[in-house]
Amino acid sequence: MAYIKMKIGEFYGQKIYQILLSNGYNMKDAQKLCDKGRLIDSFDMVLNKNSIANGEIFLIDYECKPVGLEPIFESDEFGVFDKPSGVLTHPNGRNCSYSLCDEIWSLWGREASVAHRLDKETSGVIVVGKSIETTKKLKSMFENREVFKSYLALVYGKTEKQAELRAFLKKDAKNSKVKIYDRQVQVALSIITKYRTLFFGNGFSVVDIDLIT
Repeated sequence: MAYIKMKIGEFYGQKIYQILLSNGYNMKDAQKLCDKGRLIDSFDMVLNKNSIANGEIFLIDYECKPVGLEPIFESDEFGVFDKPSGVLTHPNGRNCSYSLCDEIWSLWGREASVAHRLDKETSGVIVVGKSIETTKKLKSMFENREVFKSYLALVYGKTEKQAELRAFLKKDAKNSKVKIYDRQVQVALSIITKYRTLFFGNGFSVVDIDLIT
């Protein structure tokens, strides 16, 4: 998706949140836009909700640019995509040119949202709730381990016929990335992963992975 600069209008003496309310936004959405720094003036100065307008006011918003990726399943409440490798699940900033949300929002509107996520490099099935309420229910199912997830991976080298791996997730305070440790430390989440080797050849193993927790 591309972020574009849209002129709302020319205003004098009004607070920014009042301008947004008069343009059809509710207070919650107006607050969210201001918190994200999406309102600017003609000098590209970021405005907060209580800033006083003094001229042209612009909204920085995103324009979905779908490429035609269609859901592989759809019901009244949710849909399912087969996300290709190399595609982001969510936009990761204003320089993001495309993510799965371009397809989701162009089909079902801005309230639609993924119920879980896959890394950019990972391809696979991803479930999307069409409404806020449905997405909450789906996310709860994933959090409560009511959904079984299985992955296929290509691994360099020969792996055991089958094995169970236990590790712990900890957030790296320096760069805010999640890292896996092979010993117990103070952690946010422990994980158990089982796998079995399906094939080995040419120095690589194909393994079937079941993420238990």
